[in-house]
Amino acid sequence: MTGRTTFNAGEICWTDLQTKDVEAAKAFYAAVFGWRYEDLPTPDGRSYSKAFLGDDLITVIAPQNPQQESSGTAAQWNIYFAVADAGAIVEETPHAGGAVEFGPEEVEDTGVMVFLAPPGGGTTGVWQPGTHTGTARYNESGALAWAELLTPEPQAAVAFFQQLFGHEVTEYPQDDGGTYTTLMVDGAEVAGIAPLPLEDEEDDEGAATGADPESDTEDVLQAGWQVYFGVDSITEAVAAAVAAGAVVLVEPEGDGDDEDAGRVATLSDPQGGIFSLLEV
Repeated sequence: MTGRTTFNAGEICWTDLQTKDVEAAKAFYAAVFGWRYEDLPTPDGRSYSKAFLGDDLITVIAPQNPQQESSGTAAQWNIYFAVADAGAIVEETPHAGGAVEFGPEEVEDTGVMVFLAPPGGGTTGVWQPGTHTGTARYNESGALAWAELLTPEPQAAVAFFQQLFGHEVTEYPQDDGGTYTTLMVDGAEVAGIAPLPLEDEEDDEGAATGADPESDTEDVLQAGWQVYFGVDSITEAVAAAVAAGAVVLVEPEGDGDDEDAGRVATLSDPQGGIFSLLEV
């Protein structure tokens, strides 16, 4: 078990889900990950739920805001980078080529929240901790295990995060000629950045997997962050998710015999929230 009580600046410290049906989402993710919940009221009279493994806080499932509800926006998983000074990040964002979408906003005494848009898109959360530092577990079954950004502008995105957070990077050449880049803090990989596949590559993937090119599978290939949760068995987790109403967008792939490369799969929950599974 990888317990966490603090996070360095530039590490991904937290993730949460915004959804139109909190109760349905709670039931779904409990079936997949075994989370238990504690409900708390929101200022507008609704409620959000803290999700736990044992006594360890893992994430939050929250209702969408009125604008998201009225526009029919699908559920969305958000990721957050830890920072020491959210205000300084807001000031630097335009100089790094990005835009501030929201904040900074104090969330009572728990911390300060900001949402940014890097070049190429992909809403990115920033969290300046107060009483809440982030997830209490990392890289284990049922907990946040990885995150990566799909973007049409990978080089600009990498430069953006380096300028804001001082990330070091490692580049991994891919068979298709592209590059998968990992952001690093103190020598440890904390997130990935990958080029968004071109339209003809999407069609090729659909043909290779037998998927309908016009299906929701295209949603996973839009610019944005992919959040990965650890599981003991990718086969069992996918089966549990499908039984609870998930749609498989990317079938389990990877070499289960390679200790350094766990199998992965990408799914959509019943409210359209896209998430991935990583065998840990």
